[in-house]
Amino acid sequence: MSTPFIGMNPRLESPDLWTEVHHRLISAIAIHLGPTLRPKYRVAIEKRVYFSEGDQAVEVGIPDAALLTAVQVREPASTTTATLAPQIDAGISVTLPMRSEVKEGYLEIREVATGRVVTAIEVLSPTNKRAGYGRNTYEAKHQKLLASQSHLIEIDLLRYGKPMELLNTPTKTDYRILVSRSEERPQARLHGFNQSEPIPPIVVPLEPGDPEPILDLQAILNEIYDQAGFDLTIES
Repeated sequence: MSTPFIGMNPRLESPDLWTEVHHRLISAIAIHLGPTLRPKYRVAIEKRVYFSEGDQAVEVGIPDAALLTAVQVREPASTTTATLAPQIDAGISVTLPMRSEVKEGYLEIREVATGRVVTAIEVLSPTNKRAGYGRNTYEAKHQKLLASQSHLIEIDLLRYGKPMELLNTPTKTDYRILVSRSEERPQARLHGFNQSEPIPPIVVPLEPGDPEPILDLQAILNEIYDQAGFDLTIES
Protein backbone atom coordinates (compact mmCIF):
# COMPACT_ATOMS: atom_id res chain seq x y z
CA MET A 1 0.00 0.00 0.00
CA SER A 2 1.34 3.45 -0.91
CA THR A 3 1.75 6.20 1.66
CA PRO A 4 -1.26 8.54 1.96
CA PHE A 5 1.02 11.60 2.08
CA ILE A 6 2.23 13.54 -0.96
CA GLY A 7 5.71 13.99 0.50
CA MET A 8 7.36 12.79 3.68
CA ASN A 9 5.06 10.76 5.93
CA PRO A 10 5.51 12.41 9.37
CA ARG A 11 4.50 9.21 11.13
CA LEU A 12 7.73 7.62 9.95
CA GLU A 13 9.58 10.00 12.29
CA SER A 14 8.27 8.07 15.29
CA PRO A 15 11.09 6.74 17.54
CA ASP A 16 9.50 3.30 17.25
CA LEU A 17 9.95 3.29 13.47
CA TRP A 18 12.78 5.65 12.59
CA THR A 19 15.64 3.19 13.13
CA GLU A 20 14.05 0.83 10.62
CA VAL A 21 13.18 3.65 8.23
CA HIS A 22 16.78 4.90 8.36
CA HIS A 23 18.20 1.42 7.74
CA ARG A 24 15.86 0.68 4.84
CA LEU A 25 16.38 4.12 3.26
CA ILE A 26 20.17 3.82 3.34
CA SER A 27 20.00 0.36 1.76
CA ALA A 28 17.43 1.41 -0.85
CA ILE A 29 19.51 4.42 -1.94
CA ALA A 30 22.55 2.16 -2.36
CA ILE A 31 20.53 -0.34 -4.42
CA HIS A 32 19.05 2.41 -6.56
CA LEU A 33 22.36 4.13 -7.31
CA GLY A 34 24.56 1.05 -7.70
CA PRO A 35 23.72 0.07 -11.31
CA THR A 36 23.88 3.69 -12.53
CA LEU A 37 27.43 4.14 -11.24
CA ARG A 38 29.08 1.02 -12.65
CA PRO A 39 31.80 0.37 -13.62
CA LYS A 40 33.76 3.40 -12.44
CA TYR A 41 32.11 3.73 -9.04
CA ARG A 42 30.51 1.58 -6.35
CA VAL A 43 28.31 2.44 -3.37
CA ALA A 44 29.58 1.25 0.02
CA ILE A 45 27.37 1.06 3.11
CA GLU A 46 29.37 2.15 6.14
CA LYS A 47 28.51 2.70 9.80
CA ARG A 48 29.84 4.55 12.79
CA VAL A 49 29.39 3.17 16.28
CA TYR A 50 29.50 5.07 19.56
CA PHE A 51 28.06 4.82 23.03
CA SER A 52 25.34 7.02 24.44
CA GLU A 53 24.93 7.36 28.18
CA GLY A 54 22.33 8.52 30.66
CA ASP A 55 19.71 10.95 29.39
CA GLN A 56 21.07 10.84 25.85
CA ALA A 57 20.41 7.11 25.61
CA VAL A 58 16.89 7.59 26.87
CA GLU A 59 16.23 10.40 24.37
CA VAL A 60 17.04 8.31 21.32
CA GLY A 61 14.57 5.67 22.39
CA ILE A 62 17.07 2.94 23.25
CA PRO A 63 15.97 0.94 26.29
CA ASP A 64 18.46 1.46 29.10
CA ALA A 65 16.30 1.76 32.20
CA ALA A 66 16.37 -0.83 34.97
CA LEU A 67 13.54 -0.47 37.45
CA LEU A 68 13.52 -1.56 41.05
CA THR A 69 10.38 -3.53 41.77
CA ALA A 70 8.71 -4.48 45.00
CA VAL A 71 10.00 -7.62 46.70
CA GLN A 72 7.46 -10.36 46.95
CA VAL A 73 7.43 -11.73 50.49
CA ARG A 74 5.87 -15.01 51.38
CA GLU A 75 3.62 -15.20 54.37
CA PRO A 76 5.46 -16.89 57.27
CA ALA A 77 4.22 -20.36 58.23
CA SER A 78 1.65 -20.26 60.99
CA THR A 79 2.91 -21.13 64.46
CA THR A 80 1.36 -21.43 67.83
CA THR A 81 2.42 -17.83 68.56
CA ALA A 82 0.91 -15.11 66.38
CA THR A 83 3.45 -12.60 64.95
CA LEU A 84 3.05 -9.44 62.87
CA ALA A 85 4.38 -9.57 59.29
CA PRO A 86 7.31 -7.17 58.79
CA GLN A 87 6.64 -4.03 56.73
CA ILE A 88 8.61 -4.20 53.44
CA ASP A 89 9.72 -0.97 51.79
CA ALA A 90 9.01 -1.38 48.07
CA GLY A 91 11.38 1.47 47.16
CA ILE A 92 10.95 3.82 44.17
CA SER A 93 11.55 3.46 40.44
CA VAL A 94 14.92 4.79 39.28
CA THR A 95 16.91 4.88 36.03
CA LEU A 96 20.41 3.43 35.98
CA PRO A 97 23.08 5.25 33.90
CA MET A 98 23.83 2.39 31.48
CA ARG A 99 25.79 2.76 28.26
CA SER A 100 23.91 1.99 25.04
CA GLU A 101 25.53 1.27 21.71
CA VAL A 102 24.37 3.50 18.85
CA LYS A 103 24.95 2.51 15.23
CA GLU A 104 24.44 4.94 12.34
CA GLY A 105 24.68 3.94 8.70
CA TYR A 106 25.82 6.16 5.85
CA LEU A 107 26.87 5.76 2.22
CA GLU A 108 30.09 6.40 0.34
CA ILE A 109 30.38 6.49 -3.43
CA ARG A 110 33.90 5.31 -4.12
CA GLU A 111 36.04 5.29 -7.22
CA VAL A 112 36.78 1.62 -7.91
CA ALA A 113 40.31 2.15 -9.25
CA THR A 114 41.56 4.19 -6.28
CA GLY A 115 39.07 3.56 -3.46
CA ARG A 116 38.72 7.33 -3.04
CA VAL A 117 35.46 8.61 -1.54
CA VAL A 118 33.95 10.79 -4.25
CA THR A 119 30.60 11.47 -2.55
CA ALA A 120 29.32 10.87 0.98
CA ILE A 121 25.57 10.51 1.56
CA GLU A 122 24.21 11.02 5.08
CA VAL A 123 20.66 10.53 6.34
CA LEU A 124 20.41 12.35 9.65
CA SER A 125 19.24 10.57 12.81
CA PRO A 126 17.74 12.06 16.00
CA THR A 127 21.12 11.74 17.72
CA ASN A 128 22.67 13.99 15.06
CA LYS A 129 20.15 16.72 15.85
CA ARG A 130 20.37 16.69 19.67
CA ALA A 131 23.12 18.16 21.80
CA GLY A 132 25.49 15.47 23.00
CA TYR A 133 28.07 12.98 21.83
CA GLY A 134 26.08 11.87 18.79
CA ARG A 135 25.89 15.39 17.39
CA ASN A 136 29.51 16.13 18.28
CA THR A 137 30.63 12.98 16.48
CA TYR A 138 28.64 13.84 13.38
CA GLU A 139 29.71 17.49 13.32
CA ALA A 140 33.37 16.44 13.48
CA LYS A 141 32.88 14.20 10.46
CA HIS A 142 30.84 16.91 8.73
CA GLN A 143 33.69 19.41 9.05
CA LYS A 144 36.23 16.82 7.93
CA LEU A 145 34.20 16.14 4.79
CA LEU A 146 33.85 19.84 4.02
CA ALA A 147 37.63 20.20 4.22
CA SER A 148 38.15 17.29 1.81
CA GLN A 149 37.69 16.84 -1.94
CA SER A 150 34.61 14.68 -1.42
CA HIS A 151 31.13 15.89 -2.24
CA LEU A 152 28.45 15.70 0.47
CA ILE A 153 24.72 14.99 0.35
CA GLU A 154 22.99 15.52 3.69
CA ILE A 155 19.36 14.37 3.95
CA ASP A 156 17.29 15.64 6.87
CA LEU A 157 13.83 14.04 7.05
CA LEU A 158 13.23 14.90 10.70
CA ARG A 159 11.24 17.98 11.70
CA TYR A 160 12.47 17.95 15.27
CA GLY A 161 15.87 18.79 16.72
CA LYS A 162 18.48 21.34 15.68
CA PRO A 163 19.38 21.36 11.97
CA MET A 164 22.99 21.53 10.86
CA GLU A 165 24.25 25.10 10.94
CA LEU A 166 24.17 27.25 7.81
CA LEU A 167 25.29 30.85 7.53
CA ASN A 168 22.30 32.01 5.51
CA THR A 169 19.03 30.07 5.45
CA PRO A 170 16.40 32.14 3.63
CA THR A 171 13.34 30.28 4.93
CA LYS A 172 12.67 27.59 7.51
CA THR A 173 11.19 24.37 6.15
CA ASP A 174 10.11 21.07 7.72
CA TYR A 175 12.74 19.05 5.87
CA ARG A 176 15.79 19.72 3.75
CA ILE A 177 18.49 18.19 1.59
CA LEU A 178 21.91 19.80 1.31
CA VAL A 179 24.13 19.14 -1.71
CA SER A 180 27.69 20.36 -1.26
CA ARG A 181 30.00 20.05 -4.26
CA SER A 182 33.63 20.19 -3.25
CA GLU A 183 34.58 22.62 -6.05
CA GLU A 184 31.84 25.09 -5.05
CA ARG A 185 32.51 25.36 -1.31
CA PRO A 186 31.73 27.26 0.79
CA GLN A 187 28.64 27.59 -1.41
CA ALA A 188 26.15 24.70 -1.45
CA ARG A 189 22.66 23.98 -2.72
CA LEU A 190 19.84 23.69 -0.18
CA HIS A 191 16.61 21.94 -1.16
CA GLY A 192 13.99 22.79 1.46
CA PHE A 193 10.47 21.37 1.46
CA ASN A 194 7.50 21.02 3.78
CA GLN A 195 5.32 18.12 4.80
CA SER A 196 2.69 19.00 2.19
CA GLU A 197 5.23 19.00 -0.66
CA PRO A 198 6.85 16.10 -2.52
CA ILE A 199 10.52 15.45 -1.85
CA PRO A 200 12.46 17.07 -4.70
CA PRO A 201 14.75 14.84 -6.80
CA ILE A 202 18.42 15.80 -6.65
CA VAL A 203 21.49 15.30 -8.79
CA VAL A 204 24.26 13.18 -7.24
CA PRO A 205 27.62 14.91 -7.82
CA LEU A 206 30.53 12.87 -9.18
CA GLU A 207 33.85 13.69 -10.81
CA PRO A 208 33.84 16.35 -13.56
CA GLY A 209 32.75 15.01 -16.93
CA ASP A 210 30.96 11.92 -15.58
CA PRO A 211 27.19 11.56 -16.07
CA GLU A 212 25.49 12.26 -12.74
CA PRO A 213 22.49 10.15 -11.68
CA ILE A 214 19.22 11.53 -10.34
CA LEU A 215 18.24 10.49 -6.81
CA ASP A 216 14.44 10.39 -6.49
CA LEU A 217 14.00 10.06 -2.73
CA GLN A 218 10.22 10.35 -2.96
CA ALA A 219 9.95 7.27 -5.17
CA ILE A 220 12.41 5.36 -2.97
CA LEU A 221 10.57 6.28 0.24
CA ASN A 222 7.22 5.26 -1.28
CA GLU A 223 8.72 1.95 -2.32
CA ILE A 224 10.11 1.05 1.10
CA TYR A 225 6.84 2.17 2.73
CA ASP A 226 5.08 -0.53 0.76
CA GLN A 227 7.85 -3.15 1.09
CA ALA A 228 8.07 -2.75 4.86
CA GLY A 229 4.30 -2.79 5.36
CA PHE A 230 4.47 0.43 7.37
CA ASP A 231 0.79 1.00 6.60
CA LEU A 232 -0.03 -2.05 8.73
CA THR A 233 1.66 -0.37 11.69
CA ILE A 234 0.80 3.30 11.43
CA GLU A 235 -2.47 3.31 9.49
CA SER A 236 -4.31 0.75 11.61
